[in-house]
Amino acid sequence: MLEIVLILIIAYLLGSIPSGLIIGKVFYGIDIREHGSGNLGGTNTFRTLGIKAGIVVTLADILKGTLAAALPTLFDSSLHSLIAGSIAVLGHTYPIFANFRGGKAVATSGGILLFYAPYMFIFMICAFFISLYITKYVSLSSIIAGIVAVLYAIIHSFFEWDPLLIIIVAILASFVIYRHRDNIKRIKNKTEPKIKWL
Repeated sequence: MLEIVLILIIAYLLGSIPSGLIIGKVFYGIDIREHGSGNLGGTNTFRTLGIKAGIVVTLADILKGTLAAALPTLFDSSLHSLIAGSIAVLGHTYPIFANFRGGKAVATSGGILLFYAPYMFIFMICAFFISLYITKYVSLSSIIAGIVAVLYAIIHSFFEWDPLLIIIVAILASFVIYRHRDNIKRIKNKTEPKIKWL
């Protein structure tokens, strides 16, 4: 039991590492919470600091989910990888190291699937970029990727029954949609910024 508690604490702390804040302050002297959407995730980093910083932050946020999901294996624990990874998502969204103001859970959620279901992760990435190419909306593409992940999990379970995967992916996708509620309103009002690099 103590081992499980330790894994959950480490997973939360991993998720809480504010990649966007660190990259912005150390390399650019900028607190990205004071710019753009005020969000600590990859999208606001791209918008505020540029493509290189955005890529680094996005990869770091993905890695947080991957490492957290790997913790039960590293500790030889009975705790499910999806549970540990989900705690990292909470840390990313409500980070103790950044006054509980974090990202929108997309990259870190993807990182969990990179560890646990890599083919699903690849499918999600493809869905994200196809949507991004068509719509130019990062927020909408993130939501679509989440919905695609849920559909993938359901279809996958017809061949290999994995109810926890369906449950966790559905929760994470719902959380991503909830975190993008303001973006959804802006898309409806046609005030949501579109990317220009794709």
